[in-house]
Amino acid sequence: MTWGSWGKQLSKKEMVALMHHCISNNITTFDHADIYGAYTTEADFGKAFTESGIKRKDMQLISKCGIQYLCDNRANKVKHYDYSKDYIIWSVEASLKNLETEYLDLLLLHRPSPLMVAEEIAEAITVLKKQGKIRDFGVSNFTPSQMEMIGLRMDIDVNQIEFSLTQHSAMHDGILDYMKTCGIKPMAWSPLGSVFREDNEQTRRIHKQLGELMDKYKATEDQLLLSWILKHPAGIHPVVGTTNTTRLTQAMEASKIELELEDWFLILVASQGHKVP
Repeated sequence: MTWGSWGKQLSKKEMVALMHHCISNNITTFDHADIYGAYTTEADFGKAFTESGIKRKDMQLISKCGIQYLCDNRANKVKHYDYSKDYIIWSVEASLKNLETEYLDLLLLHRPSPLMVAEEIAEAITVLKKQGKIRDFGVSNFTPSQMEMIGLRMDIDVNQIEFSLTQHSAMHDGILDYMKTCGIKPMAWSPLGSVFREDNEQTRRIHKQLGELMDKYKATEDQLLLSWILKHPAGIHPVVGTTNTTRLTQAMEASKIELELEDWFLILVASQGHKVP
């Protein structure tokens, strides 16, 4: 999302260079959605990917569908969700064309709709898998009951949720428990939360606590935040949004940090502002 017009507005040349930097640092999965850049970023990425010379087998492409966004590129009267069989298939085919690829490694339903029909979604996913246009299927921002409704009709491989030190409700509302029980892989968008975006009592407590641990772990604050997520037994995969090459490299190094048990809780307490119950 941050590569295109909603973010850094990278040129094709800059996208190619960033792809190669990612691949050289073993960052091989690229997380898209059809709506990013008001339906333009996938096509920008696809042109750069074709020019990059990177082999398709050396990267994994994720996309999401379902949100009908209000913008000049769609004749919508209101932002809404469409999970009809025909739309899901059409949307995937559009993403494949824009990304200049023959298949998606993972397709996600972007947000739950109150009108989604699980049986119709299952029909679309069955067709797309049979045609080889998607390999795995998942959801994004779904609750346990929504996952169960869909999961009774087809396998859910992934649920991409908001999760960070400053937004960790999924640890307490059953979402991560449900995913671990059912073997659904969690992905976390906005994994650094509001720590670097906001200046308030909570973020100041967090910065103070992280600062006291940086020397011990020889790590930056953002690395400690990622390692805090990675320690959770659900096996959460952070979706890192930065386009800064140094921070991307540092993010990969976070996977080598093993926070001690009490340090993990010290960081949690700093976020909550009180001891655990």
